[in-house]
Amino acid sequence: MKFEGIMPALITPLEKDGKTVNEKVARELIEHLLSQGADGFYVLGSTGEGLLLTEEERMRMCEISVSQVNGRKPVICHIAAMNFDEAIRLTKHAEKAGADAVSAIPPVFFAYRQEEIYGYYKTLATSSNLPFIIYNHSSIGGGMNAETVAKLYEIDNVTGVKWTVYNYYEMIRLKEMTHGEINIINGPDEMLLSGLSMGADAGIGTTYNVMLPRFLEIYKNFKAGNMEKANEYQASVDKVISSMFEYGVIPSVKAMCTMMGFDVGNAVKPQLQMNDEVFTAIKEKALNAGWTLEG
Repeated sequence: MKFEGIMPALITPLEKDGKTVNEKVARELIEHLLSQGADGFYVLGSTGEGLLLTEEERMRMCEISVSQVNGRKPVICHIAAMNFDEAIRLTKHAEKAGADAVSAIPPVFFAYRQEEIYGYYKTLATSSNLPFIIYNHSSIGGGMNAETVAKLYEIDNVTGVKWTVYNYYEMIRLKEMTHGEINIINGPDEMLLSGLSMGADAGIGTTYNVMLPRFLEIYKNFKAGNMEKANEYQASVDKVISSMFEYGVIPSVKAMCTMMGFDVGNAVKPQLQMNDEVFTAIKEKALNAGWTLEG
Protein backbone atom coordinates (compact mmCIF):
# COMPACT_ATOMS: atom_id res chain seq x y z
CA MET A 1 0.00 0.00 0.00
CA LYS A 2 1.32 3.42 -0.99
CA PHE A 3 0.03 6.35 1.05
CA GLU A 4 -0.73 9.49 -0.93
CA GLY A 5 -2.52 12.78 -0.32
CA ILE A 6 -3.18 14.73 2.86
CA MET A 7 -3.54 12.80 6.13
CA PRO A 8 -4.22 14.56 9.44
CA ALA A 9 -2.10 13.47 12.38
CA LEU A 10 -5.19 13.08 14.51
CA ILE A 11 -5.58 14.97 17.78
CA THR A 12 -6.59 12.68 20.66
CA PRO A 13 -9.68 14.17 22.36
CA LEU A 14 -9.61 13.69 26.13
CA GLU A 15 -12.13 13.80 28.94
CA LYS A 16 -11.86 16.35 31.76
CA ASP A 17 -9.44 14.07 33.64
CA GLY A 18 -6.87 14.64 30.89
CA LYS A 19 -6.20 10.91 30.64
CA THR A 20 -9.25 9.17 29.16
CA VAL A 21 -10.06 9.25 25.45
CA ASN A 22 -13.32 11.08 24.68
CA GLU A 23 -14.82 8.61 22.23
CA LYS A 24 -17.78 10.77 21.20
CA VAL A 25 -15.64 13.76 20.25
CA ALA A 26 -13.02 11.56 18.57
CA ARG A 27 -15.67 10.09 16.30
CA GLU A 28 -17.13 13.52 15.54
CA LEU A 29 -13.72 14.98 14.68
CA ILE A 30 -12.85 12.06 12.40
CA GLU A 31 -16.18 12.42 10.61
CA HIS A 32 -15.64 16.16 10.20
CA LEU A 33 -12.19 15.67 8.69
CA LEU A 34 -13.47 12.96 6.36
CA SER A 35 -16.21 15.31 5.19
CA GLN A 36 -13.52 17.90 4.39
CA GLY A 37 -11.62 15.41 2.25
CA ALA A 38 -8.96 13.80 4.46
CA ASP A 39 -7.03 11.09 2.60
CA GLY A 40 -6.32 9.09 5.76
CA PHE A 41 -5.22 9.43 9.37
CA TYR A 42 -2.06 9.03 11.45
CA VAL A 43 -3.14 8.16 14.99
CA LEU A 44 -1.29 8.39 18.34
CA GLY A 45 1.94 9.91 17.11
CA SER A 46 3.40 13.09 18.62
CA THR A 47 0.23 15.02 17.70
CA GLY A 48 -1.93 12.29 19.20
CA GLU A 49 0.23 12.34 22.36
CA GLY A 50 0.60 8.57 22.18
CA LEU A 51 3.71 8.34 24.35
CA LEU A 52 1.91 10.27 27.13
CA LEU A 53 -1.14 7.98 27.23
CA THR A 54 -1.61 4.61 28.91
CA GLU A 55 -1.44 1.46 26.85
CA GLU A 56 -5.16 0.88 27.43
CA GLU A 57 -6.14 4.33 26.16
CA ARG A 58 -3.86 4.00 23.14
CA MET A 59 -5.58 0.76 22.24
CA ARG A 60 -8.99 2.41 22.66
CA MET A 61 -8.05 5.34 20.41
CA CYS A 62 -6.75 2.96 17.76
CA GLU A 63 -9.99 0.95 17.87
CA ILE A 64 -12.17 4.08 17.80
CA SER A 65 -10.30 5.52 14.83
CA VAL A 66 -10.37 2.33 12.78
CA SER A 67 -14.04 1.65 13.48
CA GLN A 68 -15.14 5.22 12.71
CA VAL A 69 -13.18 5.45 9.47
CA ASN A 70 -14.55 2.00 8.63
CA GLY A 71 -12.36 1.37 5.61
CA ARG A 72 -13.18 4.64 3.85
CA LYS A 73 -9.58 5.83 4.14
CA PRO A 74 -6.38 4.29 5.56
CA VAL A 75 -5.48 4.54 9.25
CA ILE A 76 -1.84 4.36 10.40
CA CYS A 77 -1.36 3.70 14.14
CA HIS A 78 1.82 4.85 15.87
CA ILE A 79 2.93 2.10 18.27
CA ALA A 80 6.30 3.15 19.74
CA ALA A 81 6.57 3.08 23.53
CA MET A 82 9.30 3.50 26.14
CA ASN A 83 8.70 -0.14 27.06
CA PHE A 84 9.60 -2.35 24.10
CA ASP A 85 7.19 -5.14 25.02
CA GLU A 86 4.37 -2.58 25.11
CA ALA A 87 5.29 -1.47 21.59
CA ILE A 88 5.04 -5.06 20.37
CA ARG A 89 1.66 -5.49 22.08
CA LEU A 90 0.43 -2.25 20.48
CA THR A 91 1.61 -3.48 17.08
CA LYS A 92 -0.27 -6.75 17.39
CA HIS A 93 -3.33 -4.93 18.71
CA ALA A 94 -3.32 -2.47 15.78
CA GLU A 95 -3.30 -5.39 13.36
CA LYS A 96 -6.17 -7.09 15.19
CA ALA A 97 -8.12 -3.79 15.32
CA GLY A 98 -7.90 -3.45 11.54
CA ALA A 99 -5.35 -0.65 11.10
CA ASP A 100 -3.87 -0.33 7.62
CA ALA A 101 -0.29 0.20 8.81
CA VAL A 102 1.79 0.87 11.91
CA SER A 103 4.58 3.34 12.54
CA ALA A 104 7.20 4.09 15.20
CA ILE A 105 9.75 6.70 16.17
CA PRO A 106 13.26 5.38 16.93
CA PRO A 107 14.01 4.34 20.53
CA VAL A 108 14.42 7.43 22.70
CA PHE A 109 16.31 8.72 25.76
CA PHE A 110 19.42 6.51 25.61
CA ALA A 111 22.11 6.88 22.94
CA TYR A 112 21.50 3.74 20.92
CA ARG A 113 23.99 2.29 18.44
CA GLN A 114 22.96 1.84 14.82
CA GLU A 115 22.74 -1.94 15.16
CA GLU A 116 20.43 -1.51 18.16
CA ILE A 117 18.13 0.82 16.21
CA TYR A 118 18.12 -1.66 13.32
CA GLY A 119 17.23 -4.52 15.68
CA TYR A 120 14.49 -2.44 17.27
CA TYR A 121 12.82 -1.73 13.94
CA LYS A 122 13.29 -5.26 12.64
CA THR A 123 11.55 -6.75 15.68
CA LEU A 124 8.68 -4.27 15.53
CA ALA A 125 8.19 -4.45 11.77
CA THR A 126 8.11 -8.24 11.71
CA SER A 127 5.84 -8.65 14.74
CA SER A 128 2.78 -8.20 12.50
CA ASN A 129 1.91 -8.49 8.82
CA LEU A 130 1.05 -4.80 8.51
CA PRO A 131 3.00 -2.33 6.38
CA PHE A 132 5.46 -0.48 8.61
CA ILE A 133 6.27 3.25 8.36
CA ILE A 134 9.54 4.45 9.91
CA TYR A 135 9.07 7.74 11.77
CA ASN A 136 12.15 9.90 11.21
CA HIS A 137 11.90 12.85 13.59
CA SER A 138 14.37 15.72 13.88
CA SER A 139 13.93 15.95 17.67
CA ILE A 140 15.58 12.55 18.06
CA GLY A 141 19.29 13.05 17.50
CA GLY A 142 18.62 15.35 14.56
CA GLY A 143 16.97 12.55 12.64
CA MET A 144 18.36 9.53 10.80
CA ASN A 145 20.35 9.98 7.60
CA ALA A 146 19.50 8.48 4.22
CA GLU A 147 21.86 5.50 4.63
CA THR A 148 20.23 4.45 7.90
CA VAL A 149 16.67 4.69 6.57
CA ALA A 150 17.63 2.93 3.33
CA LYS A 151 19.00 0.01 5.34
CA LEU A 152 15.82 -0.10 7.43
CA TYR A 153 13.80 -0.16 4.21
CA GLU A 154 15.30 -3.59 3.50
CA ILE A 155 13.47 -5.05 6.53
CA ASP A 156 10.39 -7.13 5.76
CA ASN A 157 7.16 -5.08 5.94
CA VAL A 158 8.92 -1.68 5.98
CA THR A 159 7.31 0.25 3.14
CA GLY A 160 7.92 3.91 3.90
CA VAL A 161 9.04 6.73 6.14
CA LYS A 162 7.35 9.71 7.76
CA TRP A 163 9.98 12.37 7.10
CA THR A 164 9.69 14.90 9.94
CA VAL A 165 13.18 16.22 9.27
CA TYR A 166 14.09 19.51 7.59
CA ASN A 167 16.97 18.05 5.57
CA TYR A 168 15.34 17.45 2.20
CA TYR A 169 18.71 16.77 0.60
CA GLU A 170 18.84 13.56 2.65
CA MET A 171 15.30 12.78 1.54
CA ILE A 172 16.30 13.01 -2.13
CA ARG A 173 19.29 10.77 -1.45
CA LEU A 174 16.98 8.24 0.22
CA LYS A 175 14.69 8.23 -2.79
CA GLU A 176 17.68 7.60 -5.07
CA MET A 177 19.05 4.83 -2.84
CA THR A 178 15.72 3.01 -2.93
CA HIS A 179 15.24 3.59 -6.68
CA GLY A 180 12.17 5.72 -5.99
CA GLU A 181 10.33 2.82 -4.37
CA ILE A 182 10.12 3.95 -0.73
CA ASN A 183 6.86 5.69 0.25
CA ILE A 184 7.94 9.09 1.66
CA ILE A 185 5.43 11.09 3.70
CA ASN A 186 6.25 14.70 4.56
CA GLY A 187 6.05 15.62 8.25
CA PRO A 188 6.71 19.35 8.78
CA ASP A 189 3.41 21.16 8.12
CA GLU A 190 5.17 24.45 7.45
CA MET A 191 7.19 22.82 4.65
CA LEU A 192 4.62 20.58 2.95
CA LEU A 193 5.16 22.17 -0.44
CA SER A 194 8.93 21.81 -0.06
CA GLY A 195 8.54 18.13 0.75
CA LEU A 196 6.22 17.50 -2.18
CA SER A 197 8.58 19.36 -4.51
CA MET A 198 11.46 17.17 -3.35
CA GLY A 199 9.58 13.93 -3.95
CA ALA A 200 7.28 13.21 -1.00
CA ASP A 201 4.15 11.24 -1.90
CA ALA A 202 1.93 12.56 0.89
CA GLY A 203 1.74 14.76 3.96
CA ILE A 204 0.91 13.99 7.58
CA GLY A 205 0.50 16.97 9.88
CA THR A 206 -0.71 18.36 13.20
CA THR A 207 -2.33 21.54 11.92
CA TYR A 208 -4.26 19.59 9.28
CA ASN A 209 -6.80 19.12 12.11
CA VAL A 210 -7.68 22.82 11.92
CA MET A 211 -6.66 23.87 8.39
CA LEU A 212 -7.33 20.79 6.29
CA PRO A 213 -8.93 22.62 3.31
CA ARG A 214 -5.81 24.75 2.84
CA PHE A 215 -3.46 21.77 2.94
CA LEU A 216 -5.66 19.97 0.43
CA GLU A 217 -5.34 23.03 -1.81
CA ILE A 218 -1.54 22.93 -1.52
CA TYR A 219 -1.55 19.28 -2.59
CA LYS A 220 -4.11 19.77 -5.36
CA ASN A 221 -2.36 22.79 -6.85
CA PHE A 222 1.05 21.12 -6.62
CA LYS A 223 -0.28 18.09 -8.48
CA ALA A 224 -1.81 20.37 -11.11
CA GLY A 225 1.49 22.21 -11.57
CA ASN A 226 0.07 25.48 -10.23
CA MET A 227 3.02 26.33 -8.00
CA GLU A 228 2.11 29.99 -7.54
CA LYS A 229 -1.26 29.07 -6.03
CA ALA A 230 0.29 26.28 -3.96
CA ASN A 231 2.80 28.79 -2.59
CA GLU A 232 0.00 31.17 -1.64
CA TYR A 233 -1.74 28.48 0.40
CA GLN A 234 1.53 27.39 2.01
CA ALA A 235 2.25 30.98 3.03
CA SER A 236 -1.24 31.30 4.53
CA VAL A 237 -0.89 28.20 6.72
CA ASP A 238 2.64 29.13 7.74
CA LYS A 239 1.42 32.46 9.07
CA VAL A 240 -1.13 30.67 11.27
CA ILE A 241 1.44 28.09 12.40
CA SER A 242 3.78 30.91 13.47
CA SER A 243 1.01 32.28 15.69
CA MET A 244 0.97 29.01 17.68
CA PHE A 245 4.55 28.94 18.92
CA GLU A 246 4.08 31.07 22.06
CA TYR A 247 1.68 28.59 23.66
CA GLY A 248 2.81 25.40 21.93
CA VAL A 249 1.45 23.75 18.80
CA ILE A 250 -0.47 20.90 20.46
CA PRO A 251 -2.21 23.09 23.09
CA SER A 252 -2.98 25.65 20.37
CA VAL A 253 -4.43 23.10 17.95
CA LYS A 254 -6.52 21.58 20.74
CA ALA A 255 -7.83 25.04 21.65
CA MET A 256 -8.63 25.74 17.99
CA CYS A 257 -10.48 22.41 17.68
CA THR A 258 -12.57 23.49 20.66
CA MET A 259 -13.30 26.81 18.93
CA MET A 260 -14.53 24.80 15.94
CA GLY A 261 -17.01 22.97 18.17
CA PHE A 262 -15.01 19.86 19.08
CA ASP A 263 -14.36 19.76 22.82
CA VAL A 264 -11.08 17.85 22.62
CA GLY A 265 -9.95 18.86 26.11
CA ASN A 266 -6.47 19.82 27.25
CA ALA A 267 -3.13 18.59 26.02
CA VAL A 268 -1.68 15.88 28.25
CA LYS A 269 0.38 17.20 31.17
CA PRO A 270 3.03 18.53 31.52
CA GLN A 271 2.00 20.51 28.42
CA LEU A 272 0.24 23.85 28.86
CA GLN A 273 -3.21 23.58 30.44
CA MET A 274 -5.94 25.84 29.14
CA ASN A 275 -7.62 28.70 31.00
CA ASP A 276 -9.80 31.54 29.73
CA GLU A 277 -6.89 33.95 29.35
CA VAL A 278 -4.73 31.54 27.34
CA PHE A 279 -7.70 30.36 25.26
CA THR A 280 -8.56 33.95 24.31
CA ALA A 281 -4.93 34.75 23.48
CA ILE A 282 -4.61 31.70 21.21
CA LYS A 283 -7.87 32.60 19.47
CA GLU A 284 -6.84 36.22 18.89
CA LYS A 285 -3.42 35.24 17.55
CA ALA A 286 -4.87 32.63 15.19
CA LEU A 287 -7.61 34.90 13.85
CA ASN A 288 -5.18 37.79 13.40
CA ALA A 289 -2.96 35.42 11.41
CA GLY A 290 -5.80 34.68 9.01
CA TRP A 291 -7.24 31.50 10.49
CA THR A 292 -11.00 30.91 10.28
CA LEU A 293 -13.32 28.48 12.05
CA GLU A 294 -13.77 26.74 8.68
CA GLY A 295 -10.05 26.09 8.51
